[in-house]
Amino acid sequence: MTHAAASPAKLFEPVALGSLVLPHRLVMAPLTRNRATHDGVPTPLMATYYAQRASAGLIIAEASTPNPVGQTYPNITAVHSPAQVAGWRRVTETVRARGGRMYLQIQHGGRVGHPDTSGLTPVAPSPIALPGTIHTPAGRVPSVVPREMTAEDIGSTVADFASAARNAIEAGFEGVEVHSANGHLLHQFLARGTNRRTDAYGGSVENRIRFVVEVVDAVAAEIGPERVGLRVSPGNTVNSLVEGDTAAIYPALLAALADRGLAYLHVGYADPEDPVFQRIRKDWPGTLVANPVLPAAHIPRDGGMAHGERLLAAGADVIALGRPFLANPDLVRRMRTGAPVNKVRDAYMMYVGGETGYTDYPFLPADA
Repeated sequence: MTHAAASPAKLFEPVALGSLVLPHRLVMAPLTRNRATHDGVPTPLMATYYAQRASAGLIIAEASTPNPVGQTYPNITAVHSPAQVAGWRRVTETVRARGGRMYLQIQHGGRVGHPDTSGLTPVAPSPIALPGTIHTPAGRVPSVVPREMTAEDIGSTVADFASAARNAIEAGFEGVEVHSANGHLLHQFLARGTNRRTDAYGGSVENRIRFVVEVVDAVAAEIGPERVGLRVSPGNTVNSLVEGDTAAIYPALLAALADRGLAYLHVGYADPEDPVFQRIRKDWPGTLVANPVLPAAHIPRDGGMAHGERLLAAGADVIALGRPFLANPDLVRRMRTGAPVNKVRDAYMMYVGGETGYTDYPFLPADA
């Protein structure tokens, strides 16, 4: 069976990203899947999952914590112990054998954590609890007030990000993505709603971007800026985050980092009509990865290709897709040929361990 070609030329052109040249511009966005062991070690099943999706131009692997207190939810990967590094090495070796390339996203949850999960009281810019409840091994329980980070905590966390980046390279990743989005620790420092500090890390925009800049600089010094990406999600209210002055934060942050020679900037929930996205494209001198806003309830029939086309036309260099890759291990082939895409069968199974809803999505037949 053959399908009418439906791929825009630019989406399948090679593109430079840091020290890599990707074979095309379609990359797999980081997706939390909760399939690690209780102590954050990647499993053989995860190696299968990522290897199935090795045709992506780049796989940005799921958020991995740089220290124990940074853990968000149960069965989240980490990259601060030898066992975790060894587990990730099995994943990267399996993906590389299929011709794939991987970055690892490094994420600290900040106030998005719980002692029932990590054994530790979460830390954050200010002692402001995540509203409502949070998922733990015992189910959903009330969130706790995080401990306000001291200057020493800030310094040690910066060092932990740098160490985690070195561990990621040792585990076989091509580079790392620093996660400053989705209401987690770095994003919490940027936002007025979660950062009420009165020291050098709070108050003015210049002070609130300081922690993010220090983390990026430390990671870049450890592994080289050409191996470092940064993810942001301007205006995103996930995890009850309130930035307060979005239009001021991101021009300042980009101005502080524009000359660092980073591999890329990754904008989550990107909308080509959004003035903040347009300003980011104008201000950012390097490779821009854009993760489009897709319909909440389903994957578009084209797998998100039209959304990607609009972002490419608006100046993005690379398109990152999440749920389409989750349900379609051969998404690149489907997009190239115009084949129909799989839908996410059960959203609940996205975050429950096991093969179901993880490695059992079908590929196109070989003769399709």
